[in-house]
Amino acid sequence: MVQYPMTATGAANLRTELEQLKTVTRPEIVNAIAEAREHGDLKENAEYHAAREQQGFCEGRIQDIEAKLSNAQVIDVSKLTNNGKVIFGTTVTIVNIDTDDEVTYRIVGDDEADIKKNLISVSSPIARGLIGKMLDDEIAIETPGGTIEYEIINVQYVA
Repeated sequence: MVQYPMTATGAANLRTELEQLKTVTRPEIVNAIAEAREHGDLKENAEYHAAREQQGFCEGRIQDIEAKLSNAQVIDVSKLTNNGKVIFGTTVTIVNIDTDDEVTYRIVGDDEADIKKNLISVSSPIARGLIGKMLDDEIAIETPGGTIEYEIINVQYVA
């Protein structure tokens, strides 16, 4: 069985979403279907068909989350000793050697990635270039615009 890396925060967020879907969303959809059935002819009942479609999406998402959680390898870096090495779950600050632009990323699982929050997927080119490197290392990352050189100036092991 293939295990997928996930941060403790990512796993908690998925568990919260799953609980919401099972205890709030699913019952709301069931009620909407029951209400739509009371309106009679189901063939031409748009509310019924919309609720059934919503039910399909909800059940699919529940299955998706349950599968991800059952195959998740939850990694909490805050419980590890920070030795300056970039690993899954670390928060890394890098500086562009040419422009002195600084950026901080957290390396997370594929489902947790959100570039607007500086959460990058472990399988992204930047994360792949950073994993295994150490504080103060200089690295070259291939981007669509060419190779960019960075220096790792901070590595944090925080949850």
